[in-house]
Amino acid sequence: MFRHQGKSRTLKHNLQIAIVLSFVAGIVNVTGFLAFNQLTTNVTGHFALFMYDLAHFEFWKGTVYFLYIFVFLLGSFVSGFLIEKYKKNKKLNVFVLPTLIECLVLTAIVFLNYFSEIKYPDLIVCSLLFAMGIQNSFVTKISNAVVRTTHLTGLFTDLGIELSQLFFPDSHPYREKIKATIKLRIYIISFFFLGGLVGGFFYSRLDLELNTLIFGVVILLISLFYDDFRYRIIRTKRKYRQRKIAHANG
Repeated sequence: MFRHQGKSRTLKHNLQIAIVLSFVAGIVNVTGFLAFNQLTTNVTGHFALFMYDLAHFEFWKGTVYFLYIFVFLLGSFVSGFLIEKYKKNKKLNVFVLPTLIECLVLTAIVFLNYFSEIKYPDLIVCSLLFAMGIQNSFVTKISNAVVRTTHLTGLFTDLGIELSQLFFPDSHPYREKIKATIKLRIYIISFFFLGGLVGGFFYSRLDLELNTLIFGVVILLISLFYDDFRYRIIRTKRKYRQRKIAHANG
């Protein structure tokens, strides 16, 4: 799920990571909005508000939206930088580092909320946007830009285009590939929606508020552990078969 890249990556791998990360993004999105009335998984709305404030010469007011945009960009940069720096290390799963940083940021917010009163909400919003910038960057790198999990505008656009292509088999003969891509888009949208429902339920109904973010952290860590555990089992079986074949030939 996290390890396979390039030609070795299949639709199944993309579906698995899409389910996990879109679900987490849905939790973060709803939690951030309910807590601070701000979008925390994308910057489209913040950019519009930033331009609005500039147009009305309210430069200081617009600074906070510029900061939101910048920290999302910074998260994406940090994630991309770490992946590029360590991608030649074959023993290291380079996508673990960005995922752990995302977990660390979300966990820090939970602890801060649990042990003290939030005095600077804009700082928390920035932290959530930084974490989502990291996530969107590394899932884009893993899937070769096939999977994006933190915002839906592009997904609905691509889904609409691909659905229309099904009506023109002569122009688009690779129907199975198109159907597979449509399936992936639907999974991302569905689990983003489901994550939002779960996040809203935990935040409002169970009164967990920002502590809801810990469920996103748990899901990410379980996914990393499962992926690493499964990889070790496959590698052990492969080595065992190779030794068995070598012993038989010897």
